[in-house]
Amino acid sequence: MSDKTLYMIQASHAATTQIIEQLSQLYSENDQVILMGDAVLSVEHPFIQQLKEIYILENEAELLSQPEVKNLKIINYAEFAELCLGFSRCISMK
Repeated sequence: MSDKTLYMIQASHAATTQIIEQLSQLYSENDQVILMGDAVLSVEHPFIQQLKEIYILENEAELLSQPEVKNLKIINYAEFAELCLGFSRCISMK
């Protein structure tokens, strides 16, 4: 069994910076992050920018004025379900 974790950041825009700071303390090399809801507005946060890959749902990509972030992968709901199934732990951070 793998020890990798999928972190689902679902915080309000006002709380996302604090959640990302908590995430930076927990995150390890094989983990992945998906920003959901208002949290997608924090895609340019310095910690998020240093990650190898960051996910957002395609219907939430419309919240971004410039979705051309180099490590950003826009996924649909089927891909989100597949992503979740690939992890032994999924943690929602609100």
